[in-house]
Amino acid sequence: MRVRPHRKRPFRPSLSKSLSKTLSGIGNFSAGFDKAFDKVAKSLSLEEFRHDVVDGLSRPAKSIPCKYLYDEAGARLFDAICDLEEYYPTRTETAILRRNIREIAALLGPRCTLVEPGSGAGSKTRLLLDHLDSPEAYVPIDVADRQLLECSARLAADYPLLKVSPVCADYTHDFELPPLSFGSQRTIAVFLGSTIGNFEPQEAGEFLQRLARLCGNEGGLLIGVDLKKDPPILHRAYNDAQGVTAAFNLNLLGRINRDLAGRLEGSLFRHEAFYNERAGRIEMHLVSRLAQGIRIGSDEFLLAEGESIRTEHSYKYTRGEFLQLAADAGLEVKRCWTDQREWFSVHYLAPFQRDLPAQQGWKKSCVRPVPKESFLWGARFHRPTKSEVTKENL
Repeated sequence: MRVRPHRKRPFRPSLSKSLSKTLSGIGNFSAGFDKAFDKVAKSLSLEEFRHDVVDGLSRPAKSIPCKYLYDEAGARLFDAICDLEEYYPTRTETAILRRNIREIAALLGPRCTLVEPGSGAGSKTRLLLDHLDSPEAYVPIDVADRQLLECSARLAADYPLLKVSPVCADYTHDFELPPLSFGSQRTIAVFLGSTIGNFEPQEAGEFLQRLARLCGNEGGLLIGVDLKKDPPILHRAYNDAQGVTAAFNLNLLGRINRDLAGRLEGSLFRHEAFYNERAGRIEMHLVSRLAQGIRIGSDEFLLAEGESIRTEHSYKYTRGEFLQLAADAGLEVKRCWTDQREWFSVHYLAPFQRDLPAQQGWKKSCVRPVPKESFLWGARFHRPTKSEVTKENL
């Protein structure tokens, strides 16, 4: 039995003081969601935001982590970017999913639990849910808490048989997952878009390892990967004619001013994005239009004319490069789908070995809270040595 959207009574959540009460009336919305949102995650605290900004601006090559681009306004602007003609990744990946959705759904299997770091607006999630065989639960994870709540509430209302358990967290840090039903057959990590490119290659491999540990022996990973292509195509994707990407980038300055008592004048910076062919990545910068001093609270920094602050990078891969990255993380590419131009790819990954070492406090194929003394997302992935590989476990 497939879960089809239920649309007789469309739900349009409003983020008012009564939102918690409204959401609690949706039976399949996680009963523990209020605790997750009442407590501000350590990774999203203003203290860490201030530390990361001050630390990044204190370095010779100034930078700020790209996760801070995604406040409420930034999340809306990114959704607008995804609809731009120049920005090919979203529509190309969606077309790949639509064309191969039956095969993808068969690989993910019946009664699975979907865990989606960086869930965003969730449009591609609906495509999966419409074709999966009786999915058990959906766990979206995102730093944009308002967008996360809105999208989760809509999904819970439209898919009444699906348990929806949102987690507001920075998925690059350790965090706990909510307890879920034991009816789930397997756990699938969904990481679509080209967000894997925001990691340095070594960090990307470590992130895939943590996802593999999360999913367990019987689980899998569905990963979107932007492929290398002609630089002019990449340049247009990150420098759109309407200036939406520029607004998205410059919005970070407003967030710093608002949340960190910053004194940065947006008109004194310009957006710049280019493809660093040697590194194999797009880089996005805020470039100072003149020599100036900027303040973050009591901290002051000097910028020369033309000096930049890197706000994001996005690595592009060949299919062979990503296959090797996955293999180094102990994962096998079971299936890869691309568009006809091979601009984008979607990969289905699974662990090489059948038996991963048991994780204390976790039940096979079920998502459980991570014991505080042994965070799952901080664990290391064990890849067997040649001496450990026998015919019995091949």
